[in-house]
Amino acid sequence: MINFRIISKILGSLLFIEGFFMACCLAMAFSFYEDDELAFMASTILTFGGAFIFLFFGHEAENSLSRRDAYVVVTLTWVVFSFFGMFPFLIHGSLNNITDAYFETMSGFTTTGATIIDDVESLPHGLLFWRSLMQWIGGLGIVFFTVALLPQLVGGSVKVFAAEATGPMRSKMHPRLSTTAKWIWSIYVLLTVACALSFWLAGMDWFGATNYSMSTTATGGFSIHNGTIFLGSPLIEYLAILFQFLAGINFTLLYMSLFKWKMGSLLRNSEFKMYIVTIFVATAWIMYLLLTRLDYDLEPAFRSALFQVVSFITTTGLSNTDAGAWPHFTWIILMFLMFMGACSGSTTGGFKSIRVLMMLKVLRNELRHIIHPNAVLPVKLSGQSIPQNRLVTLLALFTLYVLALLLVFTVMIVSGIDITNAATIALSLISNVGAGLDTNMGAQMSWADLSEGLKWLCSFLMLVGRLEIVAVLVLFTRAFWKEN
Repeated sequence: MINFRIISKILGSLLFIEGFFMACCLAMAFSFYEDDELAFMASTILTFGGAFIFLFFGHEAENSLSRRDAYVVVTLTWVVFSFFGMFPFLIHGSLNNITDAYFETMSGFTTTGATIIDDVESLPHGLLFWRSLMQWIGGLGIVFFTVALLPQLVGGSVKVFAAEATGPMRSKMHPRLSTTAKWIWSIYVLLTVACALSFWLAGMDWFGATNYSMSTTATGGFSIHNGTIFLGSPLIEYLAILFQFLAGINFTLLYMSLFKWKMGSLLRNSEFKMYIVTIFVATAWIMYLLLTRLDYDLEPAFRSALFQVVSFITTTGLSNTDAGAWPHFTWIILMFLMFMGACSGSTTGGFKSIRVLMMLKVLRNELRHIIHPNAVLPVKLSGQSIPQNRLVTLLALFTLYVLALLLVFTVMIVSGIDITNAATIALSLISNVGAGLDTNMGAQMSWADLSEGLKWLCSFLMLVGRLEIVAVLVLFTRAFWKEN
């Protein structure tokens, strides 16, 4: 059965890490002399207290996880982290009920970027920093971060990685997963620092550069300004495009190409080529529509189209213009990009480019089978054949993904939300995008307009989207809890 002692031990250790990050925000609050010092002080104490309680119940646990334990610990980690992460908002009073605070926190950790706070600029600097830091922590996975930092803590780290990692393929660059995790997190940190320095050198103040760098490299989309419109010069916008694009590449592939100087591995990778081609085609298409329908000049049309395309395909949700005012056909393109997502093994959400490519190849093979029924047509990616069991899993996930989108869409329609916003909400939650087609969520509403019941449903769906549906839904199956 489930080993709750080891799960409690891991949760307690993870909460110490969350408490440390809250203490960093407390230092930020003290440096700006604002009214959130008490909120972070109390939240830090409560989080450390929770950590001690979990460790007390798990102090005699054996350091070994079964596959079932791994799925439980991954899901509970995101739930518990969001529970303690909401305390600064509640204690400060910027969000005055648990529903809104939990929604905001879950949106942060899952890098969805949907905010319940319409007047973000009224928040003190400590809380703004905490919102950005939540996204940065959740970018590559909370438990995966622990595997990198404390490999001895998680005895079944390979199983945990399988439960939390995104995409159908589990590539490792080192025999020891903990070493792989360290390298991937090192790349993540370097990318964030480079992004922050670039924003600062381009004219941003240090606080804005730090926050936007975390939001950009985590592909989260939380802004320190009202709405999701990205405030900055054309140079800053191009820098944001670059770092969103880099964050959308598989981090193992990024390591091999940039740090091992094996650029050929990048150019030979089928998923990366799919990612590049999709961005190019979508940008050209939208740019053409902006030039012909809205009389944009050439450079603004290129920059606006490229920014929106990269932001939506990487599920970041930042914006440099009001895409809601664009021709309706551009909405269809952007919504497809929200669904597709960027590369597996990155910080992005969505169905992932590699899965879309696999689906297209399966479809192509089925059409060929009509003409050549006896032909053996393997599905190959980057020169490697994909096993049949992975293709079955792919089709099952695609079915679940579409059913989840239809279910959420239907629930939102029944709740009285118009069709455009209902479709936007469904894609935003399951793909962890958070942004709609304008500065809020849809044409005339924000996330704060949803009822309490819908907000709790949205919080659950953000978690389901981040863990790619199956890792959460398996907990609700009868077979999962059977002893054998």
